[in-house]
Amino acid sequence: MGCRLRLVLVIHNHQPVGNFEGVFEESYQNSYQPFLDVLSEYPDIPFSLHTSGSLMEWMVEAHPEYIDRVRGLAESGQVEILGGPFYEPILAGIPKSDRIGQIKAYTEYLKKLFGTPIRGMWVPERVWEQAFVSDLVDAGMEFTLLDDSHFSAAGVRAEKMHGYYLSEDEGRLLKIFPDNETLRYQIPFTDPVETIHYLKQIADHHPHSVVVFGDDGEKFGAWPGTYDHVYRDGWLRRFLDLLRQNSDWLKVTTLGESVDTVSPMGSCYLPDASYREMNEWALSSERQLELSHLKDKFSEDEEFDRLKPYLRGGFWRNFRVKYSELNEMYSRMLLVSSRLQSLEATGVDAEDLPILHEARTELYRAQCNCPYWHGAFGGLYLPHLRNAIFKHLISADSLLEKINHRDNNWLEVEAADFNLDARKEIRLASHRLVSFLSPAHGGHLYELDIRGAKHNLLATLCRRPEPYHDIIRQAAQEQAQGGQNGDDIGKIHNAVRFKQPGLEQKLQYDNTPRKSLMDHFYQPGVDLDTVINGGGELGDFVEGVYLSSVRRTDDECDVRMSRKGHVGPYEVEVTKTVSLSKTAAGTLVVQYELSNLPTEVPLHFGVEFNFAGMAAGASDRYYYNHLGKQLGQLESKLDLEKLDRIGLVDEWLGLDAALDLSSPASIWTFPIETISQSEGGYELVHQSSVVIPHWEFVADDEGHWSVTITLSLDTSAAQAKALSEAAASGA
Repeated sequence: MGCRLRLVLVIHNHQPVGNFEGVFEESYQNSYQPFLDVLSEYPDIPFSLHTSGSLMEWMVEAHPEYIDRVRGLAESGQVEILGGPFYEPILAGIPKSDRIGQIKAYTEYLKKLFGTPIRGMWVPERVWEQAFVSDLVDAGMEFTLLDDSHFSAAGVRAEKMHGYYLSEDEGRLLKIFPDNETLRYQIPFTDPVETIHYLKQIADHHPHSVVVFGDDGEKFGAWPGTYDHVYRDGWLRRFLDLLRQNSDWLKVTTLGESVDTVSPMGSCYLPDASYREMNEWALSSERQLELSHLKDKFSEDEEFDRLKPYLRGGFWRNFRVKYSELNEMYSRMLLVSSRLQSLEATGVDAEDLPILHEARTELYRAQCNCPYWHGAFGGLYLPHLRNAIFKHLISADSLLEKINHRDNNWLEVEAADFNLDARKEIRLASHRLVSFLSPAHGGHLYELDIRGAKHNLLATLCRRPEPYHDIIRQAAQEQAQGGQNGDDIGKIHNAVRFKQPGLEQKLQYDNTPRKSLMDHFYQPGVDLDTVINGGGELGDFVEGVYLSSVRRTDDECDVRMSRKGHVGPYEVEVTKTVSLSKTAAGTLVVQYELSNLPTEVPLHFGVEFNFAGMAAGASDRYYYNHLGKQLGQLESKLDLEKLDRIGLVDEWLGLDAALDLSSPASIWTFPIETISQSEGGYELVHQSSVVIPHWEFVADDEGHWSVTITLSLDTSAAQAKALSEAAASGA
């Protein structure tokens, strides 16, 4: 009968930058290695393989034997190696120059590693904008694949998606294959016979077609329940056997072979989109729920299937609107990228070229997509992934400063729109730290990068309503009535599994950001539980606009912020001055001056600090007082009396952060914990530790009160650890 249908199997393997070593290894043992073990027994069945750069670098170090096996399969022609941007950034989330740079860099890396040409690529999360065509072609790519829903949104009917299309931008042509959604939901979750039957129908009705399956390799063993299903129960071997048995009409091939032997189906311009679920996740929580309800309401209508291709979710870039913390991370990345491009444009001394190259690599790592969005996987909600992004951003920034500053002891202060809100923020920096202040938003300290520990102490996250919170509440109610915890194989997007009991009782939302230097006027005598629940506030300073000015001398930089606002019926003024000096380049001194206060009236003032990335639930992460006495782990809820110092230690990070108070205060501490979803189920995640020194007082006769808070950051342990690790690795 000859070849009546070409089937392309594209496997995409990825682990995020900063993911736990154990997750890499478990995925290797449960998915990447056994998949190769089985496919190696079927040398007549080729496939296309994409491995993200973050995972590939780990493989090179941890399992070089895997690299050798893939190289052998590539040499034999069984494996087509696909490229892409090196560290799996979403293309819409990085500058154009970095898109092209990452793709070119990974192409060269793969060529050296496997000795094979790299013609095509995987588009991370299939987030697409038409202008990417010219970027991909300029980076040397011939073809890629995107979801069939992209083509559907462009008006292409399902029966016209069995091949590939030419797409154009600025005169460049790229070949794009539709990735078949039906196959993505069938493989590996339904009986292989069903998949063969589906392919046979296409072959009968549309002979000489090309059908593409492209999806996560983690589906083959790493997703919950899939290892037994795919390997022990033999799903993969049954599927491959059936492909062999039907080889008289079905040819398993690669993207490259299809491009070389099959003509394009035509031309097509694709709208901005991603896969269907991602488009929906980009919507606000309110709109997601509305769309879900509408789909449920009309799904039984006989015309619904005809309507579905015209249903669109949101636009991926709006994740940066939905989550302000994500925008902060993105803005910081843009700043580093811009500074690096400026240095490249002006040129650097030959001795600085290796530093510039290292900074570029660190920037590329910081562009890994996973914490820049949130959907069925933890993503943005996982602190260790956000911390990894900032670690590499801070590393890149510090390397650039090596080129910019020959003096090892320096200070800088500058005002600009750093977070892209059309208002100016203030960057206060030294060779020890980088701080960002937002006068227009409460005078908050919203980012605090500690160079010695490569850590942003304010990589915080607010507690927000998410659509799946309703699912948690409903599932908890059903379980209380005797229902079961769902664990159906393949239902990664909607399975209901609880990693901890009682999660529905911990759903709570924040009315304000979780940053530092947040100025509160509380009701006198208010208790900790009321504050934890967001109550007791009398002032309008927490998110109010502060006027600002900066002062610089050779040895010190000051940022002065002031606001006239209200505390109940009284108009008062708060002035806070943040200072950084060369003699204490790792210490921020904050002077508060409260004026125009009512006299003989009890007042209650507190300053909120958040400390992120210092993990909870471990004995080597704890609070301590002025005597060095441990007060409890960093998830502790504390109500302390009359202290002039409180510190937080993370021995694993090698970081000691301490607040010294010129006037003894009562101090509240409590954790910020979110409930989010991941592959393994719904889980409670520690996001930050809140520390609020607060004072109850009566103003002096002139209506004044003042206090000085000194935030000291000791990273000597982190630096000693880094030196030890460098020595051990021979660096």
